[in-house]
This record gives sequence, structure tokens and C-alpha cells, in this order.
Amino acid sequence: MKYIIVGKNVDVTPALDQAVREKIGKLDKYFSEDTVANVTLNVDKDRHKIEVTIPVKGGIIRCEQVSNDMYVSIDLVEEIIERQLKKYKNKITDKHQQGDESFKREFLDHDYMDDEEIRIVRKKEFEMKPMYPEDACVQMELLGHNFFVFRNAETEQINVVYKRKGNTYGLIEPEE
Repeated sequence: MKYIIVGKNVDVTPALDQAVREKIGKLDKYFSEDTVANVTLNVDKDRHKIEVTIPVKGGIIRCEQVSNDMYVSIDLVEEIIERQLKKYKNKITDKHQQGDESFKREFLDHDYMDDEEIRIVRKKEFEMKPMYPEDACVQMELLGHNFFVFRNAETEQINVVYKRKGNTYGLIEPEE
């Protein structure tokens, strides 16, 4: 696997670089040599955050972890990605993943226990009245949700607003 390691508000020292390569390198057994892992280290006061994004055919594998120590965050992110890979192996390598060169054959051939099936236990239907993104944020707050799906009054397309850290909002809209 190849690594692109960048720092925001932190210098990527040789020790940090080595720690990332050693810990994230444990994932090499799942990915081909050409797969790229994008690693961002970010320090904000006592928050030491690592974000790892690994693009694969048909999607991405992503994880972020925050702690008060960057080395702890690095350890946590590797464990979680490995758990995700094992848990969702069949789902990430089925149908749309055929012919994907991102994963090693050993990973694809290994049968991990899929002990937690994805189950949809509730279905909601609701009328999608056109509204502006700001109104959708208010509606989301009134419902106490972290996201809200709506039809944008300006574009007539389906959009999603979501809550972000720091009391801010995000908007997801389809590409044209």
C-alpha cells in the first residue's frame, strides 16, 4: 500500500510518519501494493485526530479517530478499519467490486464470519415538500435529528442537510 500523509496544525515528524506506516501498514495484508491510503493528522488544542481514507472501486473505506494523544488515535483507527474490512468483506467485494484491483486475493478468498447482518428494522414515508436548505435545517432541529432529506425549492432535486461538529451544517446535493 502507498501512503499520502499530511498534517494540519501539526508537523509530520519522522516518528509520526513511522508510527502511521507501521500501524496502518498492518492493513497491507488486505490491499494491493497500488492502493493509496490518504492519512491526515490534525491537532486542535487537546484533540489529536487522524483521518484515513482509502479509495476502492465503487466507494471508499474511511475512518477517523480522536483522542488526546496522536499515537493512541493511530492505534484506534487501524483497529477500526480492520474490523470494518472483516465485517463488511462480502458487501464491499460483491457485485460492484468484481475486478477491483484494490484488494489482495488472500483477503477476497478468506471467509470472515458475517455475524452482524445489516437489517432494516423501520421504514418511514413522508411527503417531500419543496423547501430551502435553511428551512430544512430548522425542520431537522425541530425533529431532533442529525440529518434531514428534502426537495430543494430552488433546484427541485433531493438534498440532504446534516449537523456537523461545532454547531454548523452541511448540505449534500447531487452533481449536475
